[in-house]
Amino acid sequence: MEGSGGDKGLTGERIPVSSPMHARTDTPNDPDVARLQSRLPALLSTIAGMVDVISFLSLGRLFTAHATGNLVVIAALIVRGGAPNLAQILVVPVFALAVGGVWLIAKTSGRRGPALARPLLLIQFLLLTCVLTVSVAYDPSTNPHGLIAGTAAMIAVTAMACQFALLRLALPEAPSTGVMTGNLNNTVLSLLDALSRDPLTEDAGERLKRTLKVLVGFFIGCMAGAAGVSLLGSGSWSFPVVLAGTAVSIPSRARSGSVTPGDNDESHYAGDKRINSARDQSRSAPDKP
Repeated sequence: MEGSGGDKGLTGERIPVSSPMHARTDTPNDPDVARLQSRLPALLSTIAGMVDVISFLSLGRLFTAHATGNLVVIAALIVRGGAPNLAQILVVPVFALAVGGVWLIAKTSGRRGPALARPLLLIQFLLLTCVLTVSVAYDPSTNPHGLIAGTAAMIAVTAMACQFALLRLALPEAPSTGVMTGNLNNTVLSLLDALSRDPLTEDAGERLKRTLKVLVGFFIGCMAGAAGVSLLGSGSWSFPVVLAGTAVSIPSRARSGSVTPGDNDESHYAGDKRINSARDQSRSAPDKP
């Protein structure tokens, strides 16, 4: 007899029915998850640092990674009698809409957890490539408050929103790659706990390692981005694009995290055989009065 949650075997135990469209779930101890946790945050923070500095220097003093930093600029301009430019006003709502769009993509993709990393990293790469293309073709730095500069800035904001949503959806235990104040706080507390004989928290050494890598990565990204603007101008956008392309290759192709009908997955095939066998036995057994 079939139910919504699966089939019952001879013992009456409910056996979950495997569907080829169900996503695999990865545990924190999975090698692929550990690989992502180890490599992605530092690389993504470097990209965020580059994008933030390049945008600030060439797109009208605009923060595209540290999006809420624009609220400080807007508030200061309003109080002191200045007028914020349209791009600064649009950053926060565009960021929010972009995060919502990433959530919708994740929802409709059928993927969960680390399986979302590759497609979302690819989206980030394509968005940053668009920023590079627009910047090289039109050089928005010549009119940093113009339409072209504003368009490039909103694409960059969308790319950063994709990155931050990716971390929360695919690797929720990873430190933030854009909010360095929180990472600095965690680094200092973890360092003090690691040096203390009576620490206040556990796993201080591991947390220190994670947050310190992100802090250093962001600072390196800021330095490289500033140097790129000085040396290459609009071509400096090629720096984060190259790193974003590198990030796409980090998730393992062998564990995409989503199984489609065409996949040759022996473990799922064997599991389906066992379920079908148990189902047949259940149907052939006489019902108890």
